[in-house]
Amino acid sequence: MSVPCVRVAREDGERARQDLAAAELIDDTHQIEHDEGWLYIPVVDPAAVPEGLTVVEHDAPARETQTMPADLVDFDVSYERIGDVAIVDEDDDERARALADAIVESALPVHTVLNRASKVKGDLRVRDWEVLAGDGNATETVHREYGCEFAVDLAEVYFSPRLATERHRVAEQVRDGERAFDMFAGVGPFVIPFAKRGAETVGVDLNGTAIEYLRENARRNGVADRVTAIEGDVRDVAGKYEDWADRIVMNLPHSADDFLDTAVSLAGDEAVLHYYDIQHEDDPYGPGERAIRAAAQPEYDVTVETRHTVRSYAPHELNVVLDVRLTRV
Repeated sequence: MSVPCVRVAREDGERARQDLAAAELIDDTHQIEHDEGWLYIPVVDPAAVPEGLTVVEHDAPARETQTMPADLVDFDVSYERIGDVAIVDEDDDERARALADAIVESALPVHTVLNRASKVKGDLRVRDWEVLAGDGNATETVHREYGCEFAVDLAEVYFSPRLATERHRVAEQVRDGERAFDMFAGVGPFVIPFAKRGAETVGVDLNGTAIEYLRENARRNGVADRVTAIEGDVRDVAGKYEDWADRIVMNLPHSADDFLDTAVSLAGDEAVLHYYDIQHEDDPYGPGERAIRAAAQPEYDVTVETRHTVRSYAPHELNVVLDVRLTRV
């Protein structure tokens, strides 16, 4: 049956699929198809497809009906997936158990269901979990994102699948031969795709377990020869990499401004800084831009190339990023 589909080159397919899924435009009643180098993604509303994507008619086969969690409970469901782990955020115990049972019984390839039991806390950026389904190493999984694999233990390290599109946006800017430094690297969701694009990368993190996973993920993705993983405070490490970096990632949005002097010391004669921040919606970019200029000038010219809202963080608060080019005067 001919249905409206977004047609993209196969190498661009995962990003298009994630963007369409985020906009709730994918037609789940028909299958996504590959054909002669193209990916065809069925959509429910062709008029709502973002500009830049091509909509065509394509004979996509109907998908067999699958049972999803929403089919098994009488309330609106919300969850996210990291590998074969589903994450829920429910305060009501009865509702949490019902949702966990529905997720396990559904067609989702999920073996563990975790309920958030605390906010992210401490310098190591970890949270507590309630295991609703699963046993053994219930918090350990392998997450796949834009052609990369990330082994992760959610009880020991911080990892968010919500930033996948943002990480891919930044990774696409990386060029072969660059030198990239991630100041708060975690298990490597920036470092690994940078290295796969040919960059020499350094990732630093206070969390020793995260650094162990970063090394494992470098091996898993075949880029161990281009990844240096260092456990420690980046302020203590930076002296070895002074004037070294072409690209610097600062994804510590609640306190990245405390590390701007260190970031500037890492920058070479020209470097791009990806600065993540959380600010009030009335002035989401101003505080970060002013802090960067105060740290970098007059040694560097500062050019803000991108002001981008990554996501809503809380009522009236936004998680934003500034892509800033530093050019030594």
